[in-house]
Amino acid sequence: MSDHKFEDEEKVKVGIATKDGQLGFLFTRGGLREGAGRKSTGITKKVSLTLSEDVWQEIEQACEEQNASRSQVFRNIIEAHFVKESKES
Repeated sequence: MSDHKFEDEEKVKVGIATKDGQLGFLFTRGGLREGAGRKSTGITKKVSLTLSEDVWQEIEQACEEQNASRSQVFRNIIEAHFVKESKES
């Protein structure tokens, strides 16, 4: 491993956002700002999901076909289910 230094190398600092308490990585300029960054699509809740290997392969294939993340694919599946269910009620 070599110790390369770049003239334009930026220093990184770590800060904690006041809103959600998550760590943020910052360059020496700028800072954590309320409302900065990607807007939320909803509430984030962490879950663990056990599925068969075949189903996981189908999900991964859907991710590739849709050029989407797992979260996006799961969100689409779940939202489609609940929209369909509410129309049937």
